[in-house]
Amino acid sequence: MTTNDLKKGTRILLANDWEADLWDNQRGNTRIANVFGFVTEAGSVYSHDIVAYKLKGDTEWHRDIEYTPAQEKLRAAVRRVGL
Repeated sequence: MTTNDLKKGTRILLANDWEADLWDNQRGNTRIANVFGFVTEAGSVYSHDIVAYKLKGDTEWHRDIEYTPAQEKLRAAVRRVGL
């Protein structure tokens, strides 16, 4: 599944092992999510940082995430800068 296909309310796992709930149905390089990290807060997350998802009622993570070419390009640019 591509990150663009993930819908509002989907639980996602980020590359830093934090979980989040998607708050939008948008497409592109960033998504709005309620992130459960050191504190719980809402904000933008890079789509290329989404590594797994759970649909409502699922108990296991699905790791069949696919990224668009634009998301892969942004991931490479962010790594070059060191963010």
